[in-house]
Amino acid sequence: MPSSRNPGIGMTSQRTRMRMVERLRAQGIRDETVLAAMGEVPRHIFVDEALSSRAYEDMALPLGYGQTISSPHTVARMTELARNGRPLGKVLEIGTGCGYQSAVLCRVAKQVYSMERLAALIRKARRNLRGAGVSNIHLRHGDGHAGMPEVAPFDAIVLTAAAARAPDTLLKQLSVGGRMILPIERNKEQHLFVIERTDRGIVERRMDPVVFVPLLPGVG
Repeated sequence: MPSSRNPGIGMTSQRTRMRMVERLRAQGIRDETVLAAMGEVPRHIFVDEALSSRAYEDMALPLGYGQTISSPHTVARMTELARNGRPLGKVLEIGTGCGYQSAVLCRVAKQVYSMERLAALIRKARRNLRGAGVSNIHLRHGDGHAGMPEVAPFDAIVLTAAAARAPDTLLKQLSVGGRMILPIERNKEQHLFVIERTDRGIVERRMDPVVFVPLLPGVG
């Protein structure tokens, strides 16, 4: 989708996104639904204009406020792990940021609920998501540790900030058969974790090494 905010990129963004998708496929992303979503979402809308020429590179970029937009591979990987090859109904995202991960999730789920602790970022995400034509999302300014129990349970919960462990309040909002995808930091190293809630309890698996900002309490 062309963006008047980034006039130099709008004409070639579709071709650029397709190159990004092929790179993601070469990097091991196998879920074609996720790859299609990555190809549909105009990432350059979600980055600051000064960085728009680097929007489709496989790297994290600064958003301001001490936050970053994750690399395309990280976004695709977390979405693939959350989907696990199945349709998603309700998804909870903790850490809206600029809204890019939210927009990708909205392409693979019926409804996405996203929380962000920084009011300035919620305002930015709302503008970005509107510009990308995303409508099946519900944004909230609040402490992500609390989640949204009034609309739980969720088929998937995705955290875009690193915690020492999965918050119990969020685990309780995960449906049986649902998955939580989050970065966990242990011994000064971060890895993605998949935490599944089964009818017999919680199953945890460590996945890829990653680097995320910390999950902080409170609002700003």
